[in-house]
Amino acid sequence: MPRRPVVAAAVLVALAAGLIAWGATGPRTRTIELYSEGVVATPAGPELVPAGGEPLLHTGTRVVDDPATTADDDLAAEQRAWLAAGTVPGADGPYADLVTDALLDLRTLVQDDGAAVAAWTPYWRYVWPRDASFVAVALARTGHGADAREVLGFLTRVQGEDGSFEARYLPDGSGAVPDDRAPQTDGTGWSLWAAGEVLAATPEADRAAVAAELAPLVRRGAAHAVALVAGDGLPPASPDYWEVAEDELTLGTVAPLLAGLEAAGPVLDLLGDDAAARDARDAAARTRAAVERAFGDDTAYGRYAGGSLPDAASAFALPPFQPTALDGALEGWTASAAAMARPAGGLAPGAGWRQDGISWTPQTSLYALTAAVNGDDAQARERLDWLDAHRTSMGALPEKVLADGSPAAVAPLAWTAACVVLAVAALDG
Repeated sequence: MPRRPVVAAAVLVALAAGLIAWGATGPRTRTIELYSEGVVATPAGPELVPAGGEPLLHTGTRVVDDPATTADDDLAAEQRAWLAAGTVPGADGPYADLVTDALLDLRTLVQDDGAAVAAWTPYWRYVWPRDASFVAVALARTGHGADAREVLGFLTRVQGEDGSFEARYLPDGSGAVPDDRAPQTDGTGWSLWAAGEVLAATPEADRAAVAAELAPLVRRGAAHAVALVAGDGLPPASPDYWEVAEDELTLGTVAPLLAGLEAAGPVLDLLGDDAAARDARDAAARTRAAVERAFGDDTAYGRYAGGSLPDAASAFALPPFQPTALDGALEGWTASAAAMARPAGGLAPGAGWRQDGISWTPQTSLYALTAAVNGDDAQARERLDWLDAHRTSMGALPEKVLADGSPAAVAPLAWTAACVVLAVAALDG
């Protein structure tokens, strides 16, 4: 009888769990092309730079320098003035270029009506409430409060009367959705979290006025979040940032809702909505206890309650998303990265994600941010160094990095850019 090859026990376990897609020569790797080097601003609007493109830009901007016209000069001056009006975290350190480019990309991706598109590549040229919320916080934390409020203003206009959000929206502000994806409950949580963070970044003298501006978003969202967790403190199942249908509650849904409930109380206090603030706080306490029981006791904050694989959503159980870490969440989050690691050095969305060798920059930058906020500066810098080294030739942060280290898919990605800005800001302290 032919002898079977000896396979390491860990690999056998991974195969049995469906963690490794095994091919003729070992674990499969997937190849995805780079869709663009970045996005540039022109007098006619943003334009993609195709892979391999090398546009001539005005110094210190994302504005194309067209020798045939001077129409772009004013646009370049506007971008420089915008950057100078705020702060650039890490401006005196090794991440100055990384953060500057990330901020300029966010400036280019946020449209005049506050529509913060995820990327400029057509299939990504939509507003996800999740991504937009992170963009708003990054803008607020760098001194661009008016821009942050415009982003939240867009979310207010498309928000359902019941406080809910669809998965994504057309950027024209019509509230129309581009496909039949199901609503994603985490959008309510993320928008509330962002509102709280934007208010916290506002000078104290202006907070009452800003709270009044955010009132419709927060009042509707808080009431919806309270209703979702009524009863046992846990909401119904919903798709989350994995963008797949779910019939079981994920940490990626309930943790953002908890973050939103925690953030809503102080905003509602400032608005004088005492009963609504009390309801939000009571719901937050109930949900926090429920999440600690369902996801923390034996599951180490994995994707599902009752025992599951590690997931990047474990970061959502820690600051800056929660006022304090949930019981056991720091240990679960710290342990999760090893199971999510990918060959090029970044992370996948979770240990249960397909084993195609691809690193995802949103999750890698999310871990940089979480590490920086929770005192693990070494990990934060290691992940930021990796992100810095895997940008496109234009300096844009791509969505994915292949197993060989090549940037892939869309660039820039707003969610990643926002997390990078916030991570370096957290390191600056």
